[in-house]
Formats: sequence, C-alpha cells, structure tokens
Amino acid sequence: MQRIVLHVDMDSFYAAIEERENPELQGKAVVVCMLSGRSELSGSVSTCNYIARKSGIRSGMPCSRAKKLNPDAVFLPVRKDFYKEVSDNVMEILRCYADPGENGDAFEQISIDEAFLEVTERVGGDFDRAFELGVQIKDGVRVKEKLTCSVGIGPNKLIAKMSSSVKKPDGITMVKPMDVSGFLGSLKLTKLWGLGDVSADKLQEMGVFTVGELAEYDVIGLISAFGKARGTWLKQAAAGFDDSPVKEREGSEQIGRIATLPEDTLDPGLIYPLVDRLTEDLIAKLDARGLAFRVVTITAINSNFRTRTKSRTLNHPVSDRAILRETARDILAAFLSESPVELRRVGVRVGGLQKKKGQTSLFDYGA
Repeated sequence: MQRIVLHVDMDSFYAAIEERENPELQGKAVVVCMLSGRSELSGSVSTCNYIARKSGIRSGMPCSRAKKLNPDAVFLPVRKDFYKEVSDNVMEILRCYADPGENGDAFEQISIDEAFLEVTERVGGDFDRAFELGVQIKDGVRVKEKLTCSVGIGPNKLIAKMSSSVKKPDGITMVKPMDVSGFLGSLKLTKLWGLGDVSADKLQEMGVFTVGELAEYDVIGLISAFGKARGTWLKQAAAGFDDSPVKEREGSEQIGRIATLPEDTLDPGLIYPLVDRLTEDLIAKLDARGLAFRVVTITAINSNFRTRTKSRTLNHPVSDRAILRETARDILAAFLSESPVELRRVGVRVGGLQKKKGQTSLFDYGA
C-alpha cells in the first residue's frame, strides 16, 4: 500500500489567534513581538500576519525596524501560554484524523503550530482520498477554532512538509510519488527541509544551487565533503526519499482545552462550571487513549487580554476526574483571590502524560 503523510501548518498562528480574539484587529497589520522590556519596542518579531508581511516585516526582525516599515501596524506582546492552550485544541482535532497504531496514533507534533499525520490506512493508500481528508481537516480547524491552516500531502514526511508551504495561507498541496522529482527539481537549496544555511553555502561553493542539481551530484563527492551520514542524507533527501516514521515525541505531549466565559467576570458561579466542563472533556480524551497525567495547568485571560498561568505537579500520575476537577478549581481559586480584573477566558491543560498503570485514588495525590 502506498504510504501517505500529511503535514498541517497553522497560518501566522500567533497573529491569527490575536485577530480571532479581537475582531478590531482584522484588516490591520498585526505583529506579535518577543519584547525585552527595555523600551516599548525593544525585542524581535515572533510572527506577523500576511498583511504585515506585505510591508516587508519578517520573523526575527527587530521590532523597531518593523515599526519603521509599517508605522500603522499593531504591535502586541507574545502570549505563549495562551497560544499553547489553543495549540492543544488544534492538535487534538488533528490527531483524530491520524491512523491508529499499536503504540498510539500515527501523529507527531513538531512545533506549537505544526504536525505530521500518517493517514495511509485511513485512506487506503489513495491520494485522492487523502486530499479529501485534507479538506476535512481544514474545515474542522476553521469551524472549531476559527483559524486557518495549510496542508501538504506527500509519500513521506519530507515531501509533505515542503509541500504545505506552497499555497500558504489556507491552501492544500498534494505531491504524488510520480511528481516528486518534478516538484523538487527546480527548488532552491534553502527550500530543502533539514538543510541549514552552512551546508547550503558549502554546496553552492561546489556549484550546486538547486535541489535537482543536488540529486544529480555524485554521492561519493557529497560523502567526501560532508561525511558518510550527512552526505548520504543529502543525496536521498534531494531525490525525495524519507522513511522516517510519524510518531509522538516522547515527553513532549500535553492536552488542553480553553473556552470563553459567558461574560467577563470574577464570579466563581460562572467560572467553575466552565472549568468543570473543560476537565470532563480532558478526562474523556485521556480515557480514550488510556493516559494518566501528573501536571495540571490553568490559564486565565483577563478582560485586558493579559494571560497568566499556574501549574501544579502531583505526586503520582493519576487519571481520576475528581482529582483533576479539584486541582483545577484549587488553582483557579488562587487566581480569583489575586486578580482584581475580570476574567475573559479560562483554560485547563494536563501534562506529564503516560500510559495508565492502574487507578489512583483521591487520597493518593498531593502537591
């Protein structure tokens, strides 16, 4: 059966979330910055929306320079904890489409806004069905999270990853096995996933400027210049070969849920029921996958859009809904006692995940 892998990449993720949360930002250039605090715009651009990119603003650029390129842009500080909660929601949506496996779903999150999905079994090795699945994924993310993503479909992770950027934003690109060489051939070296600037510069000194030229280069010459492992990889990657599996990165996974309150409030009578619903949703997800958790994190976003988080690590991995609900409420109580500003959104996240080894009772946990 023909292998098929999808790569899903969220579009200008941080900026898109900010636009979703504050509709007044839509239609404006939005720049999300990692600020140092030394001055109003001391720091660098983390990401920006596509309107800002038309001004020449790019990730990694000093915020002060971005301001000169577009004085009318809206500059916002990074809210990493909030973005992580949204990411958890998105990743759970994506996971549902991946092939099931003996050791977990064939799913691999590689960053806060990117993931691979092996879908070979789900679509029976049929690329046309995989394209339909890609459309379903995009629709699911749009409906449930009001965000857009771009999807790449290929016979392996390498091709899927590289194809997802072809039609950004909100696009879908499919590269079938017979089209791989044509897809890669004319690409610049810097477009080859996994090839760094240093290696690209060295290859250009050797007279190699495109991926197609790299594919035709003598493997012995590549091994001589880069060593056996790297030289062999360069030859194989340029030809579109990649047999690396799609699998969860050990110790990196978390599951979270975040939702908006009916109104901005500090009233526990409105906040606790929402938190309880979020914890029930998390427990259902954990039970379905046979997982226990050890870390509980609460994210609180107030009416001024300030994000704060608090976490608690339990003594043992547990899977009891009462423990999760009680811990979440306890952490939230600390927020309510400290904050004079009404809350707008709350989120619950669990981490330290591992396979269940047996039920742990409420009497067995502690801070």
